[in-house]
Amino acid sequence: MFESKMPRRALLKGVLTGLAAIPVVGVFSRANAAPGAMLDAADPQAKALGYVADTTKVDDKARPTHKAEQKCANCVQFQGKAGDANGGCPIFAGRQVAANGWCSVWVKKP
Repeated sequence: MFESKMPRRALLKGVLTGLAAIPVVGVFSRANAAPGAMLDAADPQAKALGYVADTTKVDDKARPTHKAEQKCANCVQFQGKAGDANGGCPIFAGRQVAANGWCSVWVKKP
């Protein structure tokens, strides 16, 4: 009978490499996926984060950190191109946000 011995270390290395590749493949497949539907401001997550589709309609008393020049288009999270009316946002995975929108997670794009 032919018996092939694979060193335990080589087997473990192969298994760990395969497991490490799984999240990377998932990220690339999500990044290339078609953009989803527009985010509804009535969505529970959108409400919790104070999302509005028009930054000029933010209640500044309820959201004191909001500034008029802050909008999704100039947020680091916004995945649309310059000039796009809307784009993806990893905060609201699978949905698009308005470029002129705003939420409390806004961070200035460098």
